[in-house]
Amino acid sequence: MRRREVVLAVLATGVAPPHLGVAQDRAKIGRVGFLGPAPAENFAPRVDALRAGLRDLGHVEGKDLIFEFRWWERPDEMPELAAELVRAGLDVLVAPSSAETHAFLSATKTVPIVFSTHGDPVGLGHVASLARPGGNATGLTTLLTELVAKELEALKEALPQATRFGVLFASTTPLRVSALETADATARRLGVELRRHPVRLEDDFQGAFAKMRQDAVDGLMVLASPLMASRRVLLAELALQHRLPSAFGAKENALAGGLISYAPDPYELNRRAAAYVDRVLKGAKPAELPVEQASRYELVINLKTAKALGLTIPPTLLARADEVIE
Repeated sequence: MRRREVVLAVLATGVAPPHLGVAQDRAKIGRVGFLGPAPAENFAPRVDALRAGLRDLGHVEGKDLIFEFRWWERPDEMPELAAELVRAGLDVLVAPSSAETHAFLSATKTVPIVFSTHGDPVGLGHVASLARPGGNATGLTTLLTELVAKELEALKEALPQATRFGVLFASTTPLRVSALETADATARRLGVELRRHPVRLEDDFQGAFAKMRQDAVDGLMVLASPLMASRRVLLAELALQHRLPSAFGAKENALAGGLISYAPDPYELNRRAAAYVDRVLKGAKPAELPVEQASRYELVINLKTAKALGLTIPPTLLARADEVIE
């Protein structure tokens, strides 16, 4: 029987001859779905870190691995985009944060999910525990609530005379409630007042900064989220334009011109997330893969921005910095 007839027979019966089955197994391509904030180019460094981690583990994109991407412009687009990736029959789904993780978990309880910078997977019920996730999601956590306290402490140390800070946060981030509670408790301990400024989209930034000017805040704390990381250059420009010393929960923001950040390296976390993707593609179950915490947190201070603001950073704070941008 000619090969064409063999293939037609396979299609008709749905049963593959042994030699064809082996060939298909050898040629199996892992399909990875990724959901993140638009524009894609702003989030590219994190995706590049994930890809680099997969290359280090022996994967060759286009040969044994392919990505499917969906980029949300509005938070309310996440559920449908997540559902699209689930319907595509992919092998594993990658979520940068708690928001995308929540969207995926609302769409599937079976397709494996790997998160790379989740703020609090236990607190949100996305996993049963760090040691035993128990469901279809696992990955790496940044422990956002602890970051918020350190971020606010660093900003107050940089501005010892400050009495009022603005807090900019994405109103659709699942962890906003617990993060803001931690910020309020830290502010009371430090003797400062907080003024909350929620935003949903980039279009809301100008209005929020105008309101902070009306509130006469002395500085600005920005809660970490995909929206804030992907708009890092704009946020740095607005903070400088409004003469607001700023503290962030993502390193990218300080590198882009923010004054201070206290956070783990997001690129390292995305590279480490590749190990989870690799293990899932090889048959591991997320329920059995413990969630890892970020192993290192960095205090980054941008002295170029301090100089532009006419601000002198206290030597004690500078001495603790892991990285100083000059």
